[in-house]
Amino acid sequence: MLTLPPSVRIFLALEPADMRQSFDGLCALARDVRSLDPFAGHLFAFANRRHDMLKVLVWDRSGFALYAKRLERGRFDWPSPAGKASVEMTSRELMALLEGLDASSGTWRRRYARPVAEAAPQ
Repeated sequence: MLTLPPSVRIFLALEPADMRQSFDGLCALARDVRSLDPFAGHLFAFANRRHDMLKVLVWDRSGFALYAKRLERGRFDWPSPAGKASVEMTSRELMALLEGLDASSGTWRRRYARPVAEAAPQ
């Protein structure tokens, strides 16, 4: 679970990103394509075309940190682009997105869950 102060802004890139990109590539996307400063300490979230993987880029005063999550089943409820390159969201909305809450209907999306191993008889 991420704990974020209210001063941190969170930006979602609405267009798909190449998930092979790392720090420099995602920093360039935030700076050049989104016209935002990646050194401001805000979070920048990017998803792939299938919306089953996302990366979050953040500057923490000493360097960039990159957080990634890949779903084994299901998709993230990613907003569709409506002529915008990015959208701003709150930390609560980001946590709901990461956990699988479908914002339009208020229902949980299906996620992968490992089967529980049965205990061996003794």
